[in-house]
Amino acid sequence: MTSYGLLVSPSHNRVYAQAAAGLVKAELAVFGERALGGRVRDIEETSIGGVPYVTFSADALTDTDIRLLSNLSSLYALFEIEGELLRPVALQPLDLFPSDLLTIQKYSGKTNEYFTKLLLNVTAMATDSPLDLVTGRPRLLDPMCGRGTTLNQAMMYGLDAAGIDVDGKDFDAYAAFIKTWLKNNRVKHQAETAPIRRDKAVLGRRLHVTLGASKELYKSGETMEITVVNADALGAGKFFRPGSFDLIVTDAPYGVQHGSRAKGARPGQKAGPRLSRSPVELLDAAVPEWARLLRRGGAIGISWNTFVGRREELAEILASSGLEVQDSGAYLGFRHRVDQAISRDLIVARRP
Repeated sequence: MTSYGLLVSPSHNRVYAQAAAGLVKAELAVFGERALGGRVRDIEETSIGGVPYVTFSADALTDTDIRLLSNLSSLYALFEIEGELLRPVALQPLDLFPSDLLTIQKYSGKTNEYFTKLLLNVTAMATDSPLDLVTGRPRLLDPMCGRGTTLNQAMMYGLDAAGIDVDGKDFDAYAAFIKTWLKNNRVKHQAETAPIRRDKAVLGRRLHVTLGASKELYKSGETMEITVVNADALGAGKFFRPGSFDLIVTDAPYGVQHGSRAKGARPGQKAGPRLSRSPVELLDAAVPEWARLLRRGGAIGISWNTFVGRREELAEILASSGLEVQDSGAYLGFRHRVDQAISRDLIVARRP
């Protein structure tokens, strides 16, 4: 067995930094359970030289193992531990673009980009092919994508991704951001925003971006696609085919200042004057629609505020849509405080 030390990224904000070591410890446990055959053991939070590390032991890591572990959300550096010495392990992250794709956007309510990456990672680990994250090309949907943090992380990984959001201002903000970012970074692309019409009615708007990780790849047709629809997430099936996504990843409204629709309203009904503050009501209406968009063996990951919804409620919603909730110990270590009004957790389920 070889001992390893994972240096936790020092660039977290103050609140997230307090939870970062515990979160990456749980994330590593999921990686070990789902993709590394249980070969990762003795995962602990450790201080080395006064600096926070997560240490673990494993049989000598293969190249594929390192490629996978290189994408842990809070990983800054990885070392083999030999006595009192640390030997650097060369990382091989999936990242295709500069980090400002994830960090440059600043706005109230933005989901921490490290947590977004973690949620995507542990959802990918729950699929029937967890190593597809590094050896394949899963397709992702964020049905409540806001200003696109999840879509940008998928783009960073080289994945095709789609998003839906009902807020027209968020749709416009993301369209403006991604077009400007691609242009400023000289990324070869095409971007088009157009109304979505059906039976002479306008259902919403669509942003479609085709881009290449390099000019050569773009010219050869090896491109990735980002699609964002400005419409109600409860109507996701109007815009995407059943079984067309490997991953569904979303950060549910925290119930603090977000309303979605009148309590009891279902797809096809207009929201009344009183908007629901509970993500549970929204998810109860939306998850059955989203589950149909997930391929068999695919997985859905949802983060939410535990102050306004119990884990048992979300698990029941997912199970009633035919999904298998991941409830091993590795998937139960992600709850953490965001602020006085928000205690965040995540839940993951697979479509059998």
